[in-house]
Amino acid sequence: MRQVKIFDTTLRDGEQSPGCSMNLNEKIEIARQLETLGVDVIEAGFAVSSPGDFESVKTVADTLKNCTVASLSRATESDIDTAYNAVKGAVSPRIHLFLATSAVHMQYKLRMTPEEVLERASAATAYAKRLCSDVEFSAEDATRSDREFLARVIRAAIAAGATTVNIPDTVGYTTPAEMSALIAFIMERVDNIDRATISLHCHDDLGMAVANSLAGVAAGAGQVECTVNGIGERAGNASLEEIVMALRTRRDFYQAETRIDTTQIYHTSRLLSNIIGQSIPNNKAIVGKNAFAHESGIHQHGVLAEKSTYEIMTPESIGIPSNSMVLGKHSGRHAFENRLAELGYRFPKEDLDAFFAKFKELADRKKELTDGDLEAIVNNRMYVENLYELKTFAMTTGIGTRASCAVSLERGGELVEEVSLGDGPIDAAYKAIDKITGVANSILEHYTIHSTSDGMDALGEVVVKLRNGDRVTTGRGLSTDVIESSILAYLNAVNKLLA
Repeated sequence: MRQVKIFDTTLRDGEQSPGCSMNLNEKIEIARQLETLGVDVIEAGFAVSSPGDFESVKTVADTLKNCTVASLSRATESDIDTAYNAVKGAVSPRIHLFLATSAVHMQYKLRMTPEEVLERASAATAYAKRLCSDVEFSAEDATRSDREFLARVIRAAIAAGATTVNIPDTVGYTTPAEMSALIAFIMERVDNIDRATISLHCHDDLGMAVANSLAGVAAGAGQVECTVNGIGERAGNASLEEIVMALRTRRDFYQAETRIDTTQIYHTSRLLSNIIGQSIPNNKAIVGKNAFAHESGIHQHGVLAEKSTYEIMTPESIGIPSNSMVLGKHSGRHAFENRLAELGYRFPKEDLDAFFAKFKELADRKKELTDGDLEAIVNNRMYVENLYELKTFAMTTGIGTRASCAVSLERGGELVEEVSLGDGPIDAAYKAIDKITGVANSILEHYTIHSTSDGMDALGEVVVKLRNGDRVTTGRGLSTDVIESSILAYLNAVNKLLA
């Protein structure tokens, strides 16, 4: 059966989504999980965009061993040089260069004539090919380009050495029928198309990114570019999990498959959601909380009688654990580690030691810990070294009086304490932390709190997003005390800013 490559751009296009930025350690964590998931290509970033992006692309390239690592690049020699220097340490490096081909982009953005674009595409691809054997050329805004001109550019890029040609629906404008017809046109009119793989990169502005991608696959495309949970600029990108499970579930129709280990999908989705602090909608296809829930009596009856009546795939097929285990303060390390493994988590001994210590601490304050609690423990790990650690806090609040909070933080063995007033206890605590750490110009853009399980003693997990200039960091905190978890989340975000 024909195999379709999965090109994951979570670390590049996905991270460009507002509030979805990640630090280096977080990117490495996602990259390793994507490798475990089995993606064919990881686009690790846009190396020339900043020194930080170059470092993250290079580190991912140097770290991974079982997939191709790509860097995006404009069609200029300096960009291509930077991209190659970032990925050259990969087991399988790729340069992914792009140049717009639509009339509106050529006229208003590039200020180039079609012939100049054609010449640039050919020259840039040839230059990249001299550095790297695997070169992908993207015709930006391809779905709004003149088809005959698009075919000329693709033909020239392949002649210059492109091994993959990407057809992006950059603004999410096209429809499945149009995408299918476009791929068929390219396969018919580009005489050297047999020397390259056709790729698709669809955005979701009209809610058709996955449908357009699948239409392109049905028409003959051999690679799909997508992101975990569909994150990305504006309305997002085609969702990896939806594309993969559609191809798996409807293998009879598409006659194509991927090499993705689908049992890693749920864990990958949750990991990304926790790192970027962006919750998954309950009704999200494949990985949403309600994706396998049946409340209607008719549906429940049907599923109990025969699962296939209302389930076209099983929770186990995407890695949702089939049973739930409750652990308590008398549970041993073996049971703790075994349950984490069943949930899809693998960690070195030093990390497990830290998680087990946190588990024991919380088990003394909470009678029973569920799978949700265990996931919260491991997902609240710190991805930066803490410059400041919370030692104590004390507050007063009530109706008719302003809240006050005294916070004591430790930095390098030294204790620093501040007191502040606020419009509530959390506001007062955050203002006290600002005084100590000197991040008073930061803006709290997002604050959410939810329980990881049921009951009066449930753990409260807080996620905050903190903006300082152009930087946005995500902080997480976990405690049975929601004030403490709020302070820990804010302090985590502050530590990321200062790091």
